Amino acid sequence: MKYNQDIHHRRSVRLTGYNYSQVGAYFIMICTHNNKCLFGEIADGKMQLNDAGKMVEKWYFELMNKFPDIRCGEHVVMPNHFHYIIHN
Repeated sequence: MKYNQDIHHRRSVRLTGYNYSQVGAYFIMICTHNNKCLFGEIADGKMQLNDAGKMVEKWYFELMNKFPDIRCGEHVVMPNHFHYIIHN
């Protein structure tokens, strides 16, 4: 289903008036399309990354090489999404 602004009432979670370009720590979550489990699976209570999950983790840490003004903080790759914190 395509986005229809009349029936999909998306609300921004951004703080009104906040300057997101300022120095700080930012929590980011990215989900897969249709919540498909593309990054691995949980087995015995632990996340087992597949090749795609390993790629997400690898390129997360490459962000510091591409953007020297940021630091990569804690991160978690889950089967259908990942969380991370970036400090700038």
